[in-house]
Amino acid sequence: MTISEKKKLERHTFRKLRDEISLNQRENVEKNVKLYVDSFIKEYKNIGYIAIYWPLRNEVDIRSLKEKVSLALPRCKKNKDLLFYPWDEKTLTKDSEGILSPNNSFSLSYNQISIIFVPCLSVDKNLTRLGYGGGYFDKLRTDNNWRNLPCIGVLTSNCVSRIPLTRADWDIPLSGFITEKEIFV
Repeated sequence: MTISEKKKLERHTFRKLRDEISLNQRENVEKNVKLYVDSFIKEYKNIGYIAIYWPLRNEVDIRSLKEKVSLALPRCKKNKDLLFYPWDEKTLTKDSEGILSPNNSFSLSYNQISIIFVPCLSVDKNLTRLGYGGGYFDKLRTDNNWRNLPCIGVLTSNCVSRIPLTRADWDIPLSGFITEKEIFV
């Protein structure tokens, strides 16, 4: 079985698990993300933007962080590039993947962002992330400047894999992950 076929099976398994989670579980993950952000702010004081994602298909919604900090949202480009833009009051539009995102005239650089939170279908204890297979986050993080930023997965505990996930050469491990049960950073 190829890496691609193995990952496809893993995606199917963890999508089903994620679809079983309750709203309460997702809200408790959000609370832990807020706790982590609060401790991060206390430690580093002058932080830049926090990069998050627009939630899809039962992903944990952490957009309420906007009440506390300046947020950036990603915009997918046709060539698999991922750029982050400030999330301001302007109307969001759909990117090349059909996801709502800012369409501002300027994107943010790695030195304007303090943390990147990414959605996960699954993650293992080696911090290998299973996403949807688009490769946007991994491509972004091939640049060492982006890779040096904390990149933290967000998911519920039932989607943390007890066994190592299939890992391709291009998969870049996360810095940690947050569930409703643990902050593993």
